[in-house]
Amino acid sequence: MRRRDFIKVIVGSAATWPFAARGQQTGKIYRVAIFSTTARKGVWHLHQALIESLRPLGYVEGQNVIFENRFAEGKMERLASIAAELASLKPDVVVVGPNTSILAMMKASRTIPIVTTYSAEPVANGLVASLARPGGNITGLTSDVTDETYGLRLQYLKEISPKMSRVAVLWNPDALNKKALQATKDAAERLDVTVTSYEVRNISDFGPAFSSISKETDDGMIVFSDGLTYARRQDFIDFAARAHLPTMYGSRESVDDGGLISYGVNLTAIYRRVATFVDKILKGANPGDLPIEQPTILELVVNLRTAKAIGLSISEKFLLRADEVIE
Repeated sequence: MRRRDFIKVIVGSAATWPFAARGQQTGKIYRVAIFSTTARKGVWHLHQALIESLRPLGYVEGQNVIFENRFAEGKMERLASIAAELASLKPDVVVVGPNTSILAMMKASRTIPIVTTYSAEPVANGLVASLARPGGNITGLTSDVTDETYGLRLQYLKEISPKMSRVAVLWNPDALNKKALQATKDAAERLDVTVTSYEVRNISDFGPAFSSISKETDDGMIVFSDGLTYARRQDFIDFAARAHLPTMYGSRESVDDGGLISYGVNLTAIYRRVATFVDKILKGANPGDLPIEQPTILELVVNLRTAKAIGLSISEKFLLRADEVIE
């Protein structure tokens, strides 16, 4: 049941979105690399959103553009080799996702233009000099949300599971600044909830984290989005289902795949917006001069099937606030 038929992403310096095709230089074949940490199945819809959004701008696969799609399958140890491979192909631009893969691409090349899809705290994490003037070879979009957003994620989880007193937070410190965790803890104090933090840098960290969560009798879980947790989102969804644990995610894809609830940016809209950055760079713009944009509208998605499966009843009042409810 769709609550809103049209979700807009408003970005800081976004102007009009071009729809009419514009002619490109004849004879020029562009090479655009798209680099994701997850498996093809889990992220192909995002790659397609970018490719489809480039067509109205005049870029047609097989005619004047070649797409090099690469997928790390959630294996963080593969990032460096994939980045090196892409650098050797000398693409005109690389579109890359979260911080771990962005850093891998930066190490592979300081000259190939890089467009980020959802970098986290790019200034604090040393990816760029500033949002207004990134410098170097990087531009794009950031997935940054405010401290209030982290608080809202916990608040929404508490609203649909009022008896929750302990919440496990799983996050990757290699991809996120500690600000996200602190903002969640601040909100937890206001909501009288205890936060337990679990660092998940690699797939091998999942099992011990899940075991500890079960032993500590946490009655709620929040999974912060990054390349690893997004790529392996099914692991968290399956654990939450087995443990009957109400869980909040950062992207709607987790809810589409069976997770309970998410509150975050619309990644499909992000990838569509990235097309305008790619277009500008292919036309000669310096990525370091293109301001990094920040989405300001988030979406709340709820999976009622999952709620019923774990024995959770969600009020109609709450469901009316959701942007989409999966039944």
